Amino acid sequence: MAAKRILLLGAPELWRKCTAVKDIALPETKMTIRGLRDTLADFRKKNGFGRGIAAPQIGVLKRIIYVHFPKAGISGALINPRIVKRSRTRIRLWDDCFSFPELLVKVQRAREVTVSCTNEKGENCVIAAKDDLAELLQHEIDHLDGILAVQRAIDNRSFAWRKEETR
Repeated sequence: MAAKRILLLGAPELWRKCTAVKDIALPETKMTIRGLRDTLADFRKKNGFGRGIAAPQIGVLKRIIYVHFPKAGISGALINPRIVKRSRTRIRLWDDCFSFPELLVKVQRAREVTVSCTNEKGENCVIAAKDDLAELLQHEIDHLDGILAVQRAIDNRSFAWRKEETR
């Protein structure tokens, strides 16, 4: 399957809440997972970064994210993910997004989260994540709820162009 077009900031689909996946075996679910995988791989190849993508970013309003995070041994689709626990400890960081790839947004997120989900095989999973992985999962799950990093900005000065911040 070829990479899909990534919707950019302003696309109405990005602001909508996604519906739960009821049947993982449906062809459209499998097609969405392949589309997310291929789109993430294509973005990484072209841009040199990227660890996750959410279904609404390719115009599919289903609760599916695809994560490629080898250092934690995670690479694949997380279906109907939900955060079941958040630490009180917070981290501040520059967040980026495929839907506004040149913009960085300073956000505050929980340092640790526990996520419950189903994998591509239909198995229930629990992921205990901290630091980078916790931030990534919170970002992607926000997408499923129609929430973008720009809405999580710490204040009105928490924005930078990627080229400016990386100098």
